Amino acid sequence: MAEFTLPKNSKIVDGKTWPAPNGATNTKTFKVYRWDPDDDDNPRVDSYVVDLDSCGPMVLDALIKIKNEIDSTLTFRRSCREGVCGSCAMNIDGTNTLACTKFISEVKAEARVYPLPHQPVIKDLVPDQTHFFAQYRQIEPWLKADSPAPERERLQSVEDREKLDGLYECILCACCSTSCPSYWWNSDRYLGPAILLQAYRWISDSRDEAAGERLDELEDPFRLYRCHTIMNCTRTCPKGLNPAKAIAAIKQQMLARRV
Repeated sequence: MAEFTLPKNSKIVDGKTWPAPNGATNTKTFKVYRWDPDDDDNPRVDSYVVDLDSCGPMVLDALIKIKNEIDSTLTFRRSCREGVCGSCAMNIDGTNTLACTKFISEVKAEARVYPLPHQPVIKDLVPDQTHFFAQYRQIEPWLKADSPAPERERLQSVEDREKLDGLYECILCACCSTSCPSYWWNSDRYLGPAILLQAYRWISDSRDEAAGERLDELEDPFRLYRCHTIMNCTRTCPKGLNPAKAIAAIKQQMLARRV
């Protein structure tokens, strides 16, 4: 019989339970992933019983309440609280989403809160996204044009502008890429849904004059074609975007220029 041994300190254990405050009647338990690189301990899941009568409606409100009133050592990212910055992306109730736009009421049982999957964890709910943003820089996400710049701005028609709808709204939260099995196993070479959607945003921009160059950079068995249309990216996007559709459009352009 084969035996497999997990790396040291990789097994998640039960952590501390923080009970509800006295007199609280409307409560919910949040089971939160905890890991501190400065300790030699296993990752753990701490349980916090939160009084919902004195808490905002979103999961992020609960996490802020936990940090402010229960356990100040809890670490997570957050900024805008409006679903714009993408900082508070995490895995909540088994789905990658934004804590600031996830209603507590949408989680029927205990709320399980983990960092985004398949990224190194810096501490608690904070993943290391260095590689993710290095891939973003790789696609050169800025307007490229060799023609002389106009006096004021580069204009485009209403029809061309509408082609960017569903693309420019991406906030680079990485929810889609970290939900993609192809990205889990090949993230060293596969760019992933978020970066490919961003690449298509510039390929489809009528003001950009480097579409051919951008397609050349994506012409690789791994960078683009590791997408197997699993659709996890589209299902999990907290902004309602469709990265799978953008990837399919890039593949269509690749094919069209060969014909």
